[in-house]
Amino acid sequence: MSCSAVYSLVNSWSGGFQAQVVLTNTGTTAISPWQLVWTFPGDQQISSLWDASYVQSGEHVTATAESYNSTIAPSASVTVGFTGSYTNSDASPTSFTVNGTACAT
Repeated sequence: MSCSAVYSLVNSWSGGFQAQVVLTNTGTTAISPWQLVWTFPGDQQISSLWDASYVQSGEHVTATAESYNSTIAPSASVTVGFTGSYTNSDASPTSFTVNGTACAT
């Protein structure tokens, strides 16, 4: 399995932000199901996330596929979007794993 994950800040305002992670299957076999994990380097807290279910513990986030997007075909991608808040830092995460395997960023 191989993947890439690209984090982008869509919008930001004082104390809040909207961002997304585009997860692409760069391998030759489908990824199914998938679980995307990252750690915020700042103090962000997600308030709403779509196209996955999620659990956040401190800065650590685990996003799990929904039934309708649980398979990512080779060369296909899914986008996980979210809004959140922060107090001191809105720094972007720099590493992601899918099902325990590191993704290119």
